[in-house]
Amino acid sequence: MGAHTEEQFKVFMSQLKETNQTLDFFCDFDKISANVADIEMSLNTLNYLIGKEDLDKGVAEIWQRDNKVFEVLGILIAVRDEGKKPVVDKFGNVVLLRSYFESSAKVVEFLQGTGLAEIFQSRRIKNLVDYVFGIETGLDTNARKNRSGKIMEGTVAKILSSNGIAFRQEVYSTEFPQLNVLGADEKRFDFYIKTPAKNYLIEVNFYSGGGSKLNEVARAYTELAPKINSVEGFEFVWITDGIGWQSARNKLEEAYYTIPSVFNLTNINTFLEILK
Repeated sequence: MGAHTEEQFKVFMSQLKETNQTLDFFCDFDKISANVADIEMSLNTLNYLIGKEDLDKGVAEIWQRDNKVFEVLGILIAVRDEGKKPVVDKFGNVVLLRSYFESSAKVVEFLQGTGLAEIFQSRRIKNLVDYVFGIETGLDTNARKNRSGKIMEGTVAKILSSNGIAFRQEVYSTEFPQLNVLGADEKRFDFYIKTPAKNYLIEVNFYSGGGSKLNEVARAYTELAPKINSVEGFEFVWITDGIGWQSARNKLEEAYYTIPSVFNLTNINTFLEILK
């Protein structure tokens, strides 16, 4: 007999929320500002190149004073890790992007090849600090998928706290010798709640959009839950939400029939009653 019925699953799916995004979801300006501040002095030095007709001379002058400032050039084309980024040079060879910052002549080649030389000389950029702030804002959008999960964790933490339920966050399976059924791999759980009756290991996520990750998560928890639940005094709990599950409905349904404790933000009160 499955953990839930087909009717219960239909109700669960009908309760899924469209989004959990608040206005602070879109950009983490504290992180963006910190990233810019780390390289602000170098960017201000490179501002010297803006409007320079003789770019070779300008680069050579900066190089003679402090060639380290050119190490920030990657961010001007929205690349963070120049040390690992391979590119094809003008001779058809594959080289690392950072190799363009090893001489004054190579820096000029980089500026000309990327199009930054024309941008600088035409003054289409007025200030590199402001320009990089914009780039960092754009790059920060890549973190939004993870941010949705963090918001969900914050929501669950707030619900537990407001109901007077003690919990810990980011707890590792290695704390519990009894969980040797999980093998040698260390597993991190979003929440851990201990009651006189049970130890609850909880995973939390929210998906407003689809993707292959949802199938992977559902499959992983389908395998994980029975192992944890087989250990006396332990139970796996999954709190998930978001209409992204509509695209992975079949995999979620399999997990729902396997895992006894699956909740969303609408029926989480059921779990709270169990805890109390």
